Amino acid sequence: MPHDHEKTYDEIRLPDEMELLERAIRELLIEKGIFSADDFSRQMQESEKISPADGAKIVARAWVDKNFKINLIQNPKSALASIGYKVGAPEPNLAVVEQTKKIHYIVVCTLCSCYPRSLLGPPPEWYKSLEYRSRVVINPREVLEEFGTKVDNNVEIKVLDSTADLRYFVLPQRPEGTENYNEAELAALVSRDSMVGVTVPQKP
Repeated sequence: MPHDHEKTYDEIRLPDEMELLERAIRELLIEKGIFSADDFSRQMQESEKISPADGAKIVARAWVDKNFKINLIQNPKSALASIGYKVGAPEPNLAVVEQTKKIHYIVVCTLCSCYPRSLLGPPPEWYKSLEYRSRVVINPREVLEEFGTKVDNNVEIKVLDSTADLRYFVLPQRPEGTENYNEAELAALVSRDSMVGVTVPQKP
């Protein structure tokens, strides 16, 4: 397959059966009282107002505020509430993981397209594609390279599987040479893909 993620993933649309499966899971969770139909509808409306720029601001704050970063990792909801973000239905639980020099995290939803919409907005088409969902689990290094991300062989890659009950948000490493950048400048370096783990922020 071509080593070009724009062609490999972005041209692939979610199969009809996946849409049906996602709907069935959502209806089941509503039936079990995990969240209500009104909760889901309200959250979807709110998520349409959210973009990856919101997540980028959160990352930038964590880069410049050590206490905030610690709280964000240990107690995401509390930390996010302190700067005006609310995580709720249909994604009641959120885990924030930090990229390090020893571990590189990459997020997928192998079942459908679970994603931290309250921080990043709707997921991209490639994230929902069957190809990404299956291949990233089997050969994450190859998939990362197709996104232009080369991870050293001595760095462990951990694939995190998001679910209806738990969504993952990746806190990328701050690029070297950005010590004098302010929060807005740092946020501009953070892309949606780096908060999923398929790319890393780059200093201009």
